[in-house]
Amino acid sequence: MIPQEIIRRKRDGDELDAADIRSFIAALAAGRLSEGQIGAFAMAVWFKGMSRAETVALTLAMADSGDRLQWADINRPIADKHSTGGVGDNVSLMLAPIAAACGLAVPMISGRGLGHTGGTLDKLESIPGYMITPDADLFHKVVKEAGCAIIGQTGTLAPADGRLYAVRDVTATVDSIPLITASILSKKLAAGLETLVLDVKVGNGAFMADRGQAEILAQSLVEVANGAGVKTSAMITDMSQPLADSAGNAVEIRNCLDFLAGRKRDTRLDIVVLAFAAEMLVKSGVAVSPDEAEGMARQALSSGKAAEVFARMVSMLGGPADLIENPDRHLARAPLEKPVPAARSGWLSACDARGVGVSVIDLGGGRRHPGDRIDHRVGFSELLPLGTRVTAGEPIALVHAADEAAAERAAAALAMHYRITEDKPELTPVIAGLI
Repeated sequence: MIPQEIIRRKRDGDELDAADIRSFIAALAAGRLSEGQIGAFAMAVWFKGMSRAETVALTLAMADSGDRLQWADINRPIADKHSTGGVGDNVSLMLAPIAAACGLAVPMISGRGLGHTGGTLDKLESIPGYMITPDADLFHKVVKEAGCAIIGQTGTLAPADGRLYAVRDVTATVDSIPLITASILSKKLAAGLETLVLDVKVGNGAFMADRGQAEILAQSLVEVANGAGVKTSAMITDMSQPLADSAGNAVEIRNCLDFLAGRKRDTRLDIVVLAFAAEMLVKSGVAVSPDEAEGMARQALSSGKAAEVFARMVSMLGGPADLIENPDRHLARAPLEKPVPAARSGWLSACDARGVGVSVIDLGGGRRHPGDRIDHRVGFSELLPLGTRVTAGEPIALVHAADEAAAERAAAALAMHYRITEDKPELTPVIAGLI
């Protein structure tokens, strides 16, 4: 196999056969390809696309590049959820323990931030001691005993995807439907899932800003996953503003803890979390209808059982056992917190969600290069949702920054990311469709 020949053929628009794709991915996983070759391949796919057969071959090759997990000794449906990425999207942090509290086993393999979007692993690393890459035995033990475990890819689980994922992040090739499909599903196939629900974001803060493109991606994911034997559905959800009222790492962990502890409800985030919990429970056969499933999820929250599952997961993976009760004891705060005043009176009517995500990176809460270190303390909290009436000077958010200069820049940028109008806006439903 000559890598540059495969790159050339894809660059020229040829359809690659499965054997060539397997050879290229095997070389990638073994470390025999340079970052330049990986980036060139990703860019060729971005421009020329892949057929469904090529996408299936790429997904299976990446899934088979390492170990496949087995769950024969766990007498629960094995289920998971994955998001295509957004801003203030910390659904997985609450959803996994809710689903586990309702009787599912959730071995969730998550990723780091891509482009302007936040990464679940980066958020979890805000928790002191939390091991995002436990060995296989510990991962299995946590899923079996706690009901869920949210971790990153180990060196033996879809290793080809791990390297490709990092290169895509810094080569402007994130928003390729075949590469997104293969990246998401290779990890899910390797995780040994029985059912999967997917959150495909659409809007200016998503990789798919166009509804039609989001539907194409959702269809690709559902068809490839079901074709590989995993019962899968996808919801298309709105990402025209941050989903939570926080965007960052430690600030989103605080948001998660408030949600699980019952200190935060009745938000757009609440709608999405409960809808996905219901879909997971129905898809897995634990509930017979969405209404019954949503009731089970609400009960798991109100009873405190979901919070107990999350606390047990964190503790078993090396984090503090009292994180939910004492977040201030364990989660670092940025040295400076600064309110962002509304520039004028009126209605918050539009948001550049992508811009908000980029501002988090500018604060140090994301990466420009694969090896960059993240400042987990920084970000935004208390973001007001669209449709809120504000008066001039009233805070529309709180900046968490490392110093005064960074806070000033971020506050000015965030104010520019929101439009305030005299008329109340028509808001987009947070859940746009199910495939």
